[in-house]
Amino acid sequence: MTAFACLFVAYGAGGAWLVRQPMKFAGEPQVAQALPPVEKIETAKPVVLSEGEAPPAPAAHDTADIETAATDAAPEVPSKKVVKIDKYVTVITNSRPSLIKAPIAAITENSSAGPLPRIADNGKKPWELYGKPVSMSAIHSDAPKIVIILGGMGLNEKSTRRAITDLPADVTFAFAPYGNNLQAQVDKARDDGHEVLLQLPLEPVGYPATNPGPKTLLADADINTNQEALAWHMSRFAGYAGIVNYMGGRFLASPTAVKTLLLEVKKRGLAYLEDGSVALSATDQVAGSINLPVRHGAVVIDQNPDAASITAALQGLEDQARKGEIAIGSGSGLDVTIDTVRDWVNEAQSRGVVIVPATAAFKGRMG
Repeated sequence: MTAFACLFVAYGAGGAWLVRQPMKFAGEPQVAQALPPVEKIETAKPVVLSEGEAPPAPAAHDTADIETAATDAAPEVPSKKVVKIDKYVTVITNSRPSLIKAPIAAITENSSAGPLPRIADNGKKPWELYGKPVSMSAIHSDAPKIVIILGGMGLNEKSTRRAITDLPADVTFAFAPYGNNLQAQVDKARDDGHEVLLQLPLEPVGYPATNPGPKTLLADADINTNQEALAWHMSRFAGYAGIVNYMGGRFLASPTAVKTLLLEVKKRGLAYLEDGSVALSATDQVAGSINLPVRHGAVVIDQNPDAASITAALQGLEDQARKGEIAIGSGSGLDVTIDTVRDWVNEAQSRGVVIVPATAAFKGRMG
């Protein structure tokens, strides 16, 4: 028992000695750090936008506030950089914002022909809600502004996809009413930020040898026949902000035929443009009599479908735009047109040219 007691005392003394020794590699390091008090950072209040309304741009002094906020006086906190945010925080936005999904119930009429655009009960029009938002400051700026409308979309799905992908979002597309999967193709274009028009086949000189397609509106057809054909075309897809002619040399020379068309365009709250391919047109005369604003293209950019001619036509539009007008050019979805427009727009934007959607030509002017 004496030996055991001695051994127990020895172990106890040794353990006490070991506990008192420094052990550099034992256990995890523990650090006590005083935390600074929680700081309240105020951000901008959310802005509620109505359908189709563009978000407001920061004023110049607001931008300056962002850049100089870090220099404002703030309480001293050791080893902590304090940044005060006065009004805005940085937001990364999509460079190709989607347009409002179509159809919008408030501006859709369910007819025997199918869904048709209509003016909403509150007065909102399809050209306003389906059009691509553009700020009034951009519309009224001194920058040269150009509208480029490429037609024939939807007939060839591969070419249409290429145009949607390759071209800047502010290029407007006119969809023909005869393609397959039209709504899906239109949805894709609008998802990528492209404004869309309906390309309407009108009787050309030399019809029927020159034939735009089934249910072409004819100069001498009775009103009911043309209205039925028009309803068929207008029901083919949803999401278009307006109508642009396809051919129409004979139809557009007839004031009676044109009035039937434009009265329906006005009734349904749509924009109307002519592509510049028709020399003699009664449109302005008729539109003035019914108080409907219309716009005309200055040139068909790929009338000669080669890169040099297309570039020259686009340069002509830029020259016109630099005189203070919104210059409108139309073309088709040919590969050479897509390639040339893409390359030219990239260069023109470096010179300060602004590409705007077709409805921008009506901003502040349509009733």
